[in-house]
Amino acid sequence: MKLITFTNKGIYCPQGKFYIDPWRPVDLAIITHGHADHARWGMKKYLCHHFTKPILHKRISEDIECQNVEYGEIVNINGVKVSLHPAGHIIGSAQIRLEYKGYVSVVSGDYKVQDDGLSTPFEVVKCNEFVTESTFGLPIYNWLEVDDLNKKMQNWVLRNIENQKTSVFIGYSLGKAQRIMKAVEGLGKINVHYSIGKLNQAFEEVGIVLPEYEIPDFRESVKHVAGEIVIVPPALLDSNVIKKIPNPATAICSGWMQVRGARRWRSADAGFPMSDHADWKGLLQAIKATEAEIVHVTHGQTEVFSKYLNEIGIKSDVVETLYGDDDEEVEEEKKF
Repeated sequence: MKLITFTNKGIYCPQGKFYIDPWRPVDLAIITHGHADHARWGMKKYLCHHFTKPILHKRISEDIECQNVEYGEIVNINGVKVSLHPAGHIIGSAQIRLEYKGYVSVVSGDYKVQDDGLSTPFEVVKCNEFVTESTFGLPIYNWLEVDDLNKKMQNWVLRNIENQKTSVFIGYSLGKAQRIMKAVEGLGKINVHYSIGKLNQAFEEVGIVLPEYEIPDFRESVKHVAGEIVIVPPALLDSNVIKKIPNPATAICSGWMQVRGARRWRSADAGFPMSDHADWKGLLQAIKATEAEIVHVTHGQTEVFSKYLNEIGIKSDVVETLYGDDDEEVEEEKKF
């Protein structure tokens, strides 16, 4: 049975007549999470987890037609039972489970198995067919425990305070920025770029409590943030915004920082391997736990990872999608 097919519009369920994370306009789009490469403008109707709905309103439009559901809630769409299950990627992120005549397909979107303390932790969903990402699908990517990583970030901030420097973290406005805020809570005043503040509102609207923060106007002087903590999105690295900050020490928060030769490493003072994607071990752990008969590998280290799965006895193939532009350098982050 083919419950999902891979088309030039996105992942399609022919029985249900809907798409999952389509990249072209369709009638019904089920959205795994609010990142820009998975949730796009132009759909007639959206369906997502209720934590994701305010994110779509902030990023796409307040006027979209959007149905929201809870984790585990079953929605019947043209005879296909659809339910959303925690993916652990960011708040509201969901694996999409489809069941039709006893056959189960799961589209994971992006996921991680670590519990970051903000996202609902990843849930294993048994299935016949599993669609997995492979962003960090190489053995070199093995994340620190969340508490250990947070401790490194905290120590860096404390050293900066001793040296009268302003701690400037670079992290995606949705997911990373909020994790950074939680990690450095209590070490000093937190200032965030307005694009981060805008998405913080989506967290607050669903009852998630974040540390206190200010939103400075980077069009004006920001001398008052000296010695404090500043969080900005990646689009502003090496920009005039950073140059305005007094005595900055910059740190990039990204899984790519696991490798010291990573792009942009040299333009920052520090790098912390913080990722909202599963590492090598996490990917294998999740995939094995699904007990899927076939695994489709999408965006990331697709060829290498799929080949390895086949070598260890898990039937796998590579599918092409338009996911994975995780820089999220959307227009809202390019404004000051």
